[in-house]
Amino acid sequence: MKKVLIVHAHPEVNSFCSSLKNTAIDYFNSIGAEVQVSDLFNMGFNPIGDQDDFTQLQNSEFFKYQLEQVHAFQHGLFEPSLQTEMDKLEWCDTLIFSFPLWWFGMPAILKGWVDRVFAMGFVYGAGKGVYDNGVFPNKKAFLTFTTGGPEVAYSPTGKNGNLDTILYPIHHGMLYFIGMQVLPPFICYSPARMSEEERANELIRYKSYLSKVSDEKPLY
Repeated sequence: MKKVLIVHAHPEVNSFCSSLKNTAIDYFNSIGAEVQVSDLFNMGFNPIGDQDDFTQLQNSEFFKYQLEQVHAFQHGLFEPSLQTEMDKLEWCDTLIFSFPLWWFGMPAILKGWVDRVFAMGFVYGAGKGVYDNGVFPNKKAFLTFTTGGPEVAYSPTGKNGNLDTILYPIHHGMLYFIGMQVLPPFICYSPARMSEEERANELIRYKSYLSKVSDEKPLY
C-alpha cells in the first residue's frame, strides 16, 4: 500500500468517522505511503451524474449517460473536476471508502462519486471486462465505516440483518465489479454510544487493522 486514496463522506469534521479518516492518513504517512484524500462534503462534491459531467456531448438530442461516458473517455471530454477524481483512482493502489452507514448503505454523496467516477469506458465496458477480468486487478479496496446501531443488531438474528448482505452491493457490485481485490472492512459499531476511552481504543484498533489489512485474504 504505497499510494492510498481515501474517499471520505461525512459532513462533520469532528465526527468519529472523520477521526478514523485522520487516523488512516497519519498511519499511511508514518509508513512512507503517499496519500490523497477526497473529502466529499468539504469539497462540495456534486453527486449527480448528468450532462454537466461532459464538456461536449456526442448526442445532444437524446442523453444516454453511459454512452456519453464512453465517448468522453475516448475523447477526453470529462469536466475537469471529475477527471481529477478519475486520475486519483487511476493513481492509487489502495482505495478506502470512509463513511457512516446511512439507511443500510453509503451516503448519497459517496454513491454519486461512484456513479460519476466509475464511468463506463473508464473502469468497465467498451471492450473492458468486469469481476475477475476487471481493469483494476492490482488495486486493493476496503471500507471503513461507523454504524448507529450496536453490533448485536447486525448479528445473524439481529433486526438490521447480516452485514455481508448489506455490504454486497458495495463489495461485489462496485469494487469487485471493476476487478479490485476487496479486503475485509473495518467496522466501528455505534461510536456515539461509547465513552471517550472506548473511542480512543477504537482508534488504536483501527491502527492495528491498517497494519495488517494488506495481508488479509480478499473477500473477492
